[in-house]
Amino acid sequence: MSEKPEATEEAKAPAKSKKMMIIILAAVLVLALGGGGAFFYISKQRAAAAEDGDEAPAKAAAHASAKSPPAYLPLESMVVNLADPGGEKVAQIGITLEVTDAHASDTVKAFLPTIRNGVLKQISKRTAAELLSLEGKEQLAKDILREATIPFGGGEEEPEEKSTKKKVAKKGEHAQMPVVGVLFSSFIVQ
Repeated sequence: MSEKPEATEEAKAPAKSKKMMIIILAAVLVLALGGGGAFFYISKQRAAAAEDGDEAPAKAAAHASAKSPPAYLPLESMVVNLADPGGEKVAQIGITLEVTDAHASDTVKAFLPTIRNGVLKQISKRTAAELLSLEGKEQLAKDILREATIPFGGGEEEPEEKSTKKKVAKKGEHAQMPVVGVLFSSFIVQ
């Protein structure tokens, strides 16, 4: 009777090694599929970024053409009544203008009252619902950028019918403007 338990233990040993081999193979397969999926996902993201990168090189070129890093010009925080019915909604917005360099910052400071007036008008045309959406904030930033370039000969809106060649030329002109970006440092809508 002592031989039978030994025989069953020997039979169990190969079964355990087969199970262990299957588990290891399954783990290797899962890791390989995960790595392949990650590679595929990253390559798709890079391809999408390359397609969307038409605007990024223009902005990067604007920064690269400047010999010094960009400077930032914070504006005083603004409290503005919004265009909501009843006039009860208010926005408190802190804006920082990104300028090409410190010299451009001094140039922009000379036109700050005009820029601030245009910014206040742009904000007061908006409703609370518009400002609470991401698209509304992005559109406001574009409109503020346009207002900030008006004193320097920019800011004209292009009709949709104009050719893309003119739009590219417009972007090239925009790169020479002292104000190249608009950043929100605070954004409260009540």
